This record gives sequence, structure tokens and C-alpha cells, in this order.
Amino acid sequence: MAGPDVVLVMAWIAALAGPVLCFLLVRRLLRSRRIFLGSSVASLTALGWVLGVWAFMVEPSTLTVRHVTVESAAWRGPPLRIGVISDTHVAAPHTDVARIERLVARMNAERPDVVVLLGDYAGGHEPATVRAAPEASEILRGVETFRELSSPLGTHAVLGNHDSWFDDAAIGAALGRADVTVLDNRAARVDRANGAFWLAGLADMHSPREGPRVEATLREVTDTAPVIVLTHWPDPFRQVPQGVALTLAGHTHCGQVNLPVLGRLVHASEASERWPCGLYDEGGRKLFVTGGVGVSILPVRFRAPPEIVVLTLRAPAALDRRAAGPR
Repeated sequence: MAGPDVVLVMAWIAALAGPVLCFLLVRRLLRSRRIFLGSSVASLTALGWVLGVWAFMVEPSTLTVRHVTVESAAWRGPPLRIGVISDTHVAAPHTDVARIERLVARMNAERPDVVVLLGDYAGGHEPATVRAAPEASEILRGVETFRELSSPLGTHAVLGNHDSWFDDAAIGAALGRADVTVLDNRAARVDRANGAFWLAGLADMHSPREGPRVEATLREVTDTAPVIVLTHWPDPFRQVPQGVALTLAGHTHCGQVNLPVLGRLVHASEASERWPCGLYDEGGRKLFVTGGVGVSILPVRFRAPPEIVVLTLRAPAALDRRAAGPR
């Protein structure tokens, strides 16, 4: 049994045994007439139990559909609805193939124009060669479930670090079987009525072949159509130049635990501390970081709910009016 599974089993034991142990302790304190102490212990234990059950068992299994609108001066043409899915981590606690089927159905119901997948489809940290065959098979079946995604402009993907550790070639092949276009330091032009655009996908920072090459990938853009950069990590955003309409990233899990006052105590990378979750504007350069779906290391989420995103990318209202001309 993997470490996160052990933690989840311990959480279940605590959830079941906690109220019983609390009741016995409080009853003993009350019988000895220590009323204030007994009430305090009961209140603190109840609060800890509720928060623990929520963080380990409830919130990680939820799914939020997050709607975001981004205005970018580098965008031209009609608004684009982008479905964003990241960090599914199949075979980690809380995520199996059935859950991927449900979130695919949720995304299809949103009717996005295009869907992008931002990596970390595999759960766990071990390579495929040391995984049990059923677990490795489950991960690949989870990836192939993306075949059911439906959007007029298709589904496009990059890989993440967990995919590199598992077997990036096998993950890439499974995405291919699902009719997903993998952009590994590659740009693809997407044609649509009233304005094409480019998707420029960056390689994973832990790729066994080569890391993300921002400049080389953007050189594949051969016309003036607007560009959207896809990356698993937010870190390459530092190298994304002005003129790119939007960069989309995952990896951070929104910190996975976001405590009141203290905030996010753990960051998945150096840039994740600066850009942990949500929309950022760096001098006109736009970055959106999704918290993704799954969990890693610990089977917990607190105030960082699993999400899929429907992002509407559009030109600023002033540019829209100018493009429309006089009335």
C-alpha cells in the first residue's frame, strides 16, 4: 500500500474512532467535575474531527466548475471558451477512472470551443516498471477516457512531471489513442471562423528528453494569429514574451491546503509560490493557474477544491468596440 493510501486509511480510522474516544474522555472529565476542561476538550476535538473529515474525505472528492473571463490585448477575433483540465492523478487516492468519466461529462456539458489538458494524468511517483499491472492499466485507461471529450476545435495536451516519472511515452501514446494532440515543445495552428489562433505546448520540466523550450516553440508560430501557451508548470511563464495572449498552467494544486491567516504552506515549485492559483497580470502578460483535480503526496485538500475550468478569452471591451467600427 502506497504512503497516501496508508494516510487515508488512518484518516478513516480516526474518523470512526475519534468520536468514541472523545466521548469517553469528556465523560471522564465531567464525572470528575472538570466541567470547563471537559467542554473545551469536546469543542476542540469536535472542530478538529469535522475539519479532518472535510479535508481528507469530503473536499478532495468534490468537483467545482470554475468560470473565468480573461481580457487580453493580444487576443483578436471572437471570444474563445477554453475548457481546462489538469492534474487528474489517476490511481492516487480519490481519483479513479469513474471519476474521470464524470468530470469529462461535466466538461462536455459546458460546451467549450476547445479543451486543453495540462498534465499529471498519472498518480504516484513511481515508474511504470515497478507498478502493479492493474494500477498501471488504470492510469492509462484514465488517460484514454479523454476520448469522450467533445469540442469543435478538439483536445490538446502537454505532459507533467508525474507523467515523466511514470512513463511519458506510454502516457503520450494513450493520449494519442484518445484523439488528443500532444504538444511537446510544439505549436499547432487551430483554424476557426473569424480568426485562427495558435496553441504552443511546452515540454515538462522533468522530461527525460528535453525541458521546456519557450523561444524555440514560439518560433514555430508562422503568422500573426494570437498565441496561447500551454505548460504544466507555471515556472516557464518567466520566459513567455509580450504578445502572447495567455499562458495556462497547472501543477500547483492551489497549494492543496490553504489555511486561514497562514495561507499556503507548501509550494510545488519556485514559481508556484509567486503564482499559486488563479489569474495573474504581469505587465500585460496574462497567466492563469488552475488548481486541478487530484492530490499528491497527502490525500488532502482544504480550501483548495478540485476544479475544472471554463475560461473565456476575449479582447478588452475597448478593442472590441474599435474592431466593430462606427455604428
